[in-house]
Order: sequence, then C-alpha cells, then structure tokens
Amino acid sequence: MFPETPAVGHDRACAERHQGDASQLQPRVPSRYPQLVARLGSSERTDLPDRAFAYVDSRGRRRLPIHDAAHVRNALARFNQVHFEDDAARDRARNRLLHAAQRHGIVPLGFITSQLDSERAFGERRARQPVSLPTGFLTMLMTDIEGSTGLVDQLGERYRDLIGDVRTLLRETAVAFAGQAVETRADEFFAVFESPGAALDAAVAMQRAFRGSSWVDGVEVSVRIGIHSGYPTLDEVNYIGLAIHTTARVCAAAHGGQVIVSGDTKEASQGQRPAGLRFVSLGEHRLRGIPKAVPLFQAAAKGLPFRFPPPRTTAR
Repeated sequence: MFPETPAVGHDRACAERHQGDASQLQPRVPSRYPQLVARLGSSERTDLPDRAFAYVDSRGRRRLPIHDAAHVRNALARFNQVHFEDDAARDRARNRLLHAAQRHGIVPLGFITSQLDSERAFGERRARQPVSLPTGFLTMLMTDIEGSTGLVDQLGERYRDLIGDVRTLLRETAVAFAGQAVETRADEFFAVFESPGAALDAAVAMQRAFRGSSWVDGVEVSVRIGIHSGYPTLDEVNYIGLAIHTTARVCAAAHGGQVIVSGDTKEASQGQRPAGLRFVSLGEHRLRGIPKAVPLFQAAAKGLPFRFPPPRTTAR
C-alpha cells in the first residue's frame, strides 16, 4: 500500500541542505499512483480526528484522509490500492468515503463504476473457489427490508449508503452469534447457524439493534426475519433445496420488526432457547410452493414489538 505520511524531519533537513530547492522536497511517488494532493505531515495528520479518515483498522491505523475535497478525490482514486481487513471493513470505508464525497459536492461516477466492477470480479472469483460452509442439520436465517422500494424512491443515490450500513449490522450480528453469512442480495440477507439457539439470539439482537439505530436522512428501517431448521443441500457456492425455499417463505410471511420461526426451529431449539424468549403460535399456514402447511410461531422477547397483523401468507 502507498504510504501517506512523509518523514517530516527528513524534508526539513533537505530544505536546509539544498537552500530551498523545491525539487529536492518533492516526495518520490511510484509512477503507478498519481499524486493528487500533497501527503499529510505527521503533525497535521495527528491533529485530525478519526472521523477525518475513511478507514481506521483494528490496530488504530488510519487510512484515506477525507477531511477536504482534495483528499476525498485522492481517496476515491486510491481506494482499490488499500488492503482492508475484511469485507465489512471495506463496506464501512466505502460508505464513509461516499458520504464525504456527497458533503463536498463530488459526484464519484467513476468510483461507483469501478466498485461495481470490483464486486462483480470478486463474485466471479468466489464462484471458482471452494466455499467452507457447514453441512448437515442447520438453522437458516433470512431477512428482508420492509418497504425497500419506498426507501429507494425517498433516498435515491443515498440508498446505497443505507444498504451498506444495514448489511454491516446484519453480518456482524450473525458472526457475533457464531453464524456464517452466506449471501447478501439487494435488500436480502442469508446466514446459517449450527445451533438453533444461536440463530434465535442473533435474530433478537438484530431487531433490537434496528430499533436503536439511526439511519441515513433519519429514515426508519425495519426488517422481517424468518428462521427455519432442516437439511439444506450445499453446492459449490451456496445452499439449495426445499429447506432454503421454506426459509424464504417464512421470512416473507413476517412483518417489519417481527421474527417468525417454523415449527421445526421451535422443536430443534428445545434445551437451548434463549433466556426470556417465548414462542407465540400463529397457526399452520400454506406457504407458496411448499407442499405441506407449516406451523409458524412468533419469537417474542423483551424490547421487541409484540402486536402484528396476521402472517403475510395466502391462507391457512
């Protein structure tokens, strides 16, 4: 990665030796990286708060300064040269950079195009690589943003910032409860857990986090969560089979802010049900494309809404 901070003392020494020869003070920049702005001096860099950088890693190292328009443009040009700790860190840095561009009236069309190309290339590489996902009896959790079309219409370009924040919250929460994020697609999220109890814990934590979070432009965001347990089939990069379709239909039956689980998950969670969580029977429902009626239950817990309309299914 191209270093951002010069040796300030060395530059001062050069100035004294060459009596103001400006050519001697120019930092050597590798030709493959255009120098859009002068690099920050150590004291100037130290004086900047963390929020003035698009990326601060887990060790506190700060990258991609975004405190003024010139450095925002520089960060947009250099973003793909930075090594991020993980995908979530990259998403957070990208969102902060795009926020900064918006603040300074910069329209980063080339940057957005390059990011889409990078994500497409990453997806193609992932499709060619073996994926380490669990097999056997699993509990599957899917989420969907309620009213996402209206949010897109309301936020326009800023919806990209919102969806990045939502994905980060969901991914980090799933991982915190020993889950594995499998797929994010549009406004949907899919994770698997080897423990039904962990999946329930994660779902409750997600809903509590959404209720306590502030979002872009002060919009309200709520997600529906569906959970089902079974034996999905793992192919090269993802899961397939009736268990996956059932999970998707259970999720579609929920309302924003609600967690609905199948009877299979309720039974599988015996002995590991999270403290304070109870199941409220919603009856058996016909789910589109699923041959048999599925018993549905609402997961009720402190801090979550309790009253919802009937499940969004065709009929019981």
